[in-house]
Amino acid sequence: MYFRQLLHDDTACASYLLGCKSKGQFAVVDPHMDLVEQYVALAEAQGIPIVAVFETHVQADHVSGLPELVARTGATAYLPAGAGVEFDHVALHDGQIIRLGNTTVQALATPGHAAAHHAYLVTDTTRADEPWLVLTGDALLVGDAGRPDLHAHGDTAPEDMARALYRSIRDKLLTLPDHLVLYPAHYSGSVCGRGLSANPISTIGFERAHNRALAHDSEDAFIAALLDDIPPAPARQVEIVAANRAGRPPSVTR
Repeated sequence: MYFRQLLHDDTACASYLLGCKSKGQFAVVDPHMDLVEQYVALAEAQGIPIVAVFETHVQADHVSGLPELVARTGATAYLPAGAGVEFDHVALHDGQIIRLGNTTVQALATPGHAAAHHAYLVTDTTRADEPWLVLTGDALLVGDAGRPDLHAHGDTAPEDMARALYRSIRDKLLTLPDHLVLYPAHYSGSVCGRGLSANPISTIGFERAHNRALAHDSEDAFIAALLDDIPPAPARQVEIVAANRAGRPPSVTR
């Protein structure tokens, strides 16, 4: 399996290029608009087409590179069911598996940061039938959990989102094996969490033992801590979310 983590330090966003070299199928997960050229160049250097682009959720802090990648490569866009986007895509449901040759990507519904949010379990079937790593988006970060307020609206309050996130982490992510490598969508410097590590990689077991957001002894304590001292919202959040829902050309919003 080919796997590369790409970091955008200005926004503290992590994205991923991965897939199967022997069968010639690559995917990008959580693409950043400013890194589209790098995804394409890396794939071309391997002689492998990008056939899929995944979002863990509709991003609120940066414009997605998904529309440009799809336009340039003809890849299929995959988003969580219920994401509410206005462009052609495949809506993934909990447990659904997409195959990229010998690499599989399994959607794991983890609502809370956003109502429609997936983590993605990645398996290299040439090595094992069990997952090797998990891309956790904004659900479980290295050193914290995702903030619950950015996608709260209408009758859904940040407290409701925090409660959903607690259950996603407890019932989904923390049931995964401790050795599973954890790759988040953000790291230190992002406004999507507090006290994030500058190291953009961890394991389920290390976060289980040392993540401060997981140290609380009850659901209510987790919620109270997550709602306390929330950072300011990202600049131009409303405009960014609108652009990402519409699949607007990247030149419209920077």
